[in-house]
Amino acid sequence: MSDIGGMSGERKPFRRIRLGMVGGGREAFIGGVHRIAARLDDRFTLMAGALSSDRVRARESGADLGLDPKRCYDDYRKMAQREARLAEGIEAVAVVTPNHLHAPVAKEFLRSGIHVICDKPLTGTLREARGLAAAARKSSARLIVTYNYSAYPMIRQARAMIRDGALGALRIVRAEYAQDWLAAPLEREGQKQASWRTDPARSGGGGAIGDIGTHAFQLIGFVTGLRVARLSADLDSFVPGRTVDDNAHIRLDFAEGARGTIWASQVAVGCENGLSLRIFGEKGALSWSQEEPNRLVHAPLGEAPRLVTRGGAGAGAEAAAVTRVPAGHPEGYLEAFATLYREAADAILGAPTSGETLPGLADGYAGVAFVDACLRSGRADGRWVVPALDPP
Repeated sequence: MSDIGGMSGERKPFRRIRLGMVGGGREAFIGGVHRIAARLDDRFTLMAGALSSDRVRARESGADLGLDPKRCYDDYRKMAQREARLAEGIEAVAVVTPNHLHAPVAKEFLRSGIHVICDKPLTGTLREARGLAAAARKSSARLIVTYNYSAYPMIRQARAMIRDGALGALRIVRAEYAQDWLAAPLEREGQKQASWRTDPARSGGGGAIGDIGTHAFQLIGFVTGLRVARLSADLDSFVPGRTVDDNAHIRLDFAEGARGTIWASQVAVGCENGLSLRIFGEKGALSWSQEEPNRLVHAPLGEAPRLVTRGGAGAGAEAAAVTRVPAGHPEGYLEAFATLYREAADAILGAPTSGETLPGLADGYAGVAFVDACLRSGRADGRWVVPALDPP
């Protein structure tokens, strides 16, 4: 087994990338997801971590994962500085903290020449995103953002079909991301995830739009290639006392002439993780749902809809490249996350095609700019706002 080398096509002997993690200690959800994803294709070895800022908790969390006590830190700055000096120090770090820490943590490791794999949204505010963009441009290291839904095989299939003209000119795009886990005031009951995700000091100004709306926004751009020219947002906080939005209806006008909508809600009772995407063009339509991720429906104009399945008839090379198990066997969330880690490993090792589908600085910055524009529009009673999507 080997990894593709540089642009000349030479091959380098296979080796695992030495990985660190900031955040993701005991009782953390997303840290465990990142660790599973990093291991699934056997491309990374977790070597160090600042899993908590509490010294005892950091050591205990590291012990849970079998880390060397000398490489269990309670300060991410000390971790970045020391690991950069070690002969076998980490080469990449996963940043899985609450949003307000993404920017300072990522900057520290980028300055140390360590690649950063950051959870989304990239930062809590647009000002932080600008600063991080500047730091990323000065660094020799890569910045990668884990928009994991873009790595589903049928999403890659849809992207390829649109690129190849299967739908013709696009007209309408509808994305929904509906959950119900915040329909009750869990933040007042001490639930850890709810507490920080509904606290603007830690999550940023966006609630549902930052947590799940950014996924819908990124997925639209990734699949269709369309670029939002302006948006109008109607934001609600239905749970009394909640200081961030928990429901959003967003209208999108695209530069290419298409129109779209996003509905993002965390108070939609009966919905578990209802991310879906529907795309309508002059020659046909595509529809996909995350809760049935291995199925893509293609409806050509004037013909019966066709079911394209992961690993089955109709699926092309783009889907096959990120498919691990035979057709009919479930493959989903963890595998899609792992695909991003596999592509991150390829990028770190210099694979020539590694940048085509891997979300990076531009995607992360655009997601923060989307949240910022939604907040400005929402405060102005839905006024149309032009988002500044490009990093400075």
